[in-house]
Amino acid sequence: MGVVQRFEQRLERVVSGAFARAFRSAVQPVEIAASITREIDNSTQVLSRDRVLVPNAFRVDLSPSDYERLSPYGHTLSGELDQMVRDHVAEQRYTLAGPVAIHLDQRDDLTTGRFLVTSRASATVSQSAGAQLSSSAAERAPVIVEVNGQRHPVPETGLVIGRGEESDLRINDPGISRRHAEIRISGADSQVTVSVVDLGSTNGTQVDGRRVQQAMLHDGSQIVLGGTTVVVRDARTGGL
Repeated sequence: MGVVQRFEQRLERVVSGAFARAFRSAVQPVEIAASITREIDNSTQVLSRDRVLVPNAFRVDLSPSDYERLSPYGHTLSGELDQMVRDHVAEQRYTLAGPVAIHLDQRDDLTTGRFLVTSRASATVSQSAGAQLSSSAAERAPVIVEVNGQRHPVPETGLVIGRGEESDLRINDPGISRRHAEIRISGADSQVTVSVVDLGSTNGTQVDGRRVQQAMLHDGSQIVLGGTTVVVRDARTGGL
């Protein structure tokens, strides 16, 4: 029996009569489950012969009428979809980019019965105590990086990004090495230059779609490490 069929059986056991009536809407949970598994299979990233990275954050856009019917049961539905995703990942021997997160959202331009599933890799991010800046120092930092919606100032001494505890900015992405890359700042005031250097990572570093060993950065540069994108921002009014 496949993971989608097991998902449907589990859901049938936990829903009440009211819940079952809600699922008479045009969109059925089993359709959402099947779409999520297809999204996973179509979004694989091969890290090595034995490791295939897949997204872990999923958004299900529903029409207003379907959202109204299903959203009261969103917690139960998301929980069962979460289990289904982890079952599918285990069976296919995939590697999740981070904890599974599934959100139901309303999209006004969708008609009843239509839905969209999108996904992304979203690893947890934390900054080591030694790399954290005081409030005043953070405000003065000329460069910040954005990772999964979080903003982190880059110290003048630079910022080592990796998965290990010895890194300044830790990203729990299995495609990232323990010490993956370092963002370096040189110069001062209007003469500041920013670069990234790969630290001998296993899967390499990309900047704006190009694999590099070292590269200069500008405002808006996108650094891809594993399945995570790090966006560089100039905290000043001028460009880098």
